[in-house]
Amino acid sequence: MTTTTRTATDAVDVIGVAKQFHTKDGPLRAVDGVDLTIGRGEILALLGPNGAGKTTLLDMVLGLTTPTSGTISVLGTEPRRAVRAGQVSAVLQTGGLLRDLTVAETVRMIASTYDRHAEVDDVLRRARIQSIASRKVSKCSGGEQQRLRFALALLPDPDLLVLDEPTAGMDVTARREFWDTMREDAARGRTVVFATHYLQEADAFAQRIVMVSAGRVVADGPTAQIRARATGRTVSARLGSPTADVRHRLRTLPGVQDVSLDGGRVAVRAADSDAVALALLTDFGATDLEITSGSLDQAFQALTEGAS
Repeated sequence: MTTTTRTATDAVDVIGVAKQFHTKDGPLRAVDGVDLTIGRGEILALLGPNGAGKTTLLDMVLGLTTPTSGTISVLGTEPRRAVRAGQVSAVLQTGGLLRDLTVAETVRMIASTYDRHAEVDDVLRRARIQSIASRKVSKCSGGEQQRLRFALALLPDPDLLVLDEPTAGMDVTARREFWDTMREDAARGRTVVFATHYLQEADAFAQRIVMVSAGRVVADGPTAQIRARATGRTVSARLGSPTADVRHRLRTLPGVQDVSLDGGRVAVRAADSDAVALALLTDFGATDLEITSGSLDQAFQALTEGAS
């Protein structure tokens, strides 16, 4: 797991945080002793299965609920204070919209609650909803309502943007446009923390991934590092005449997890890809060698199931 040194410039600092709820079946520990530091300007994806504690953790970062134990600091202060100051905005999955107002009326109304805010036309453009500005919220699709929530989150020009399943309900084109806009914002130095079930979004956009399972952090690091930790790497190469004996010999190499043959090509999944590559080149006369990380989907399944 990545160890991050805490500094006064951290965007989010979570220390020993736990959150317990009382249910009819007894106490439920949704978050269980989490330590997490997010530096300013980072783009971090929070991943985990349903019920892992992602949303509860984000709610505490936003000051919507308080920890049962532990402490949270956001931009050097208490979460609710940072939110009230307009330093933090969120795009949540549901709520917060008045159905009888138009899209533009909604943005103008929320803008009026801030002492200082971005231009309404600018946030409509950045959220790519200028074309539906005169449409009533009740007539907007789920994806369009999500883009409206994004526009509202941009109004105070926050230092930290928290997104909980931000592209839920969006089609493929809308999701791509949303992340294009997010890349533009991140390039300006904004810290972005998002939870998503679309693993390809985390893979493509996040600089760092934190995986949560059963209320605990089970992995934390760059995407490639997370893949390698969970699944190893796959070394593939072309052999003159791969046989069952070749497969058996490759399986005896240290750290080899799987060997597959496909025509004249062999693929070896192993913890030590360098050792496998050296053996293929020197002992088997391999050519056209490639080394790739496992998929994020594989890593997600291995890490979260192993922690449950």
